[in-house]
Amino acid sequence: MFGAIIGDIAGSVYEWHNIKTKYFPLFGERNFFTDDTVMTIATADALMNGGEADDFIDAYKKWGRQYPNAGYSGRFGSWLNNDSCEPYNSWGNGSAMRVSPCAEFAFRSFYSSGSPQASIDHAHELAKISANVTHNHTEGIKGAEAVAYAQMMCYCYGDTEIVKEHIREEISAIFGYDLSRTLDEIRPTYKFNESCQDTVPQAIIAFLESTDFEDAIRNAISLGGDSDTLSAITGGIAEAAYGIPQWIKDKAWTYLNEPLKEVCQRWQVYIKGN
Repeated sequence: MFGAIIGDIAGSVYEWHNIKTKYFPLFGERNFFTDDTVMTIATADALMNGGEADDFIDAYKKWGRQYPNAGYSGRFGSWLNNDSCEPYNSWGNGSAMRVSPCAEFAFRSFYSSGSPQASIDHAHELAKISANVTHNHTEGIKGAEAVAYAQMMCYCYGDTEIVKEHIREEISAIFGYDLSRTLDEIRPTYKFNESCQDTVPQAIIAFLESTDFEDAIRNAISLGGDSDTLSAITGGIAEAAYGIPQWIKDKAWTYLNEPLKEVCQRWQVYIKGN
């Protein structure tokens, strides 16, 4: 989960001021957490409360209303402030940027089940439930499932470079995403886009071309576009593959306020007990 939060914070200053290079300050005085962080933490909160559809609805509305100016899309903002709990058929990338706790939770269950495939299936199901309460369009659900799948492959299976090739092949085959392009091919013409179909593949490629956690974050932000969300998606996958350097964790922690920190701390205790 914290990989996504770090990606969000690092990318926050570049969302409306895109930078097409990997060479930039990772953190600075102007960085901040956005809706990507708030909703990722809400996903963790929902899982700790049971992980059913109503738990996700309650958590998204609770945390979204607590942070009303975090930068939500118009349709999600309307859903937050509406008494209705019905999904609104979105294919936006919000379902993918908040999904990382689902994979982390499912991976922890691997230790008790003894089956990597059971954990991957569990992550798939949790990702679908978390997406479906708002982003019930096929593309919205697929985006969340694909990100969780990539994370689970990293969590469950050995050598990172071998796993990357499996991710490239299997996500292309299962979800139909084109992962054949390179960052250098994508970067020159890539523009802001809030859809899963034009965010998730790019974020996965940013991970596939990375050498470590920080490099993955820099890859994602260097594409431009919806920088904080791209980087949040990439960060969740990169955490599963590489872990996170302690100095990056420590610095990102300083950008969060106490209510968000409290959920992160509770989450660490919770997943260790599952």
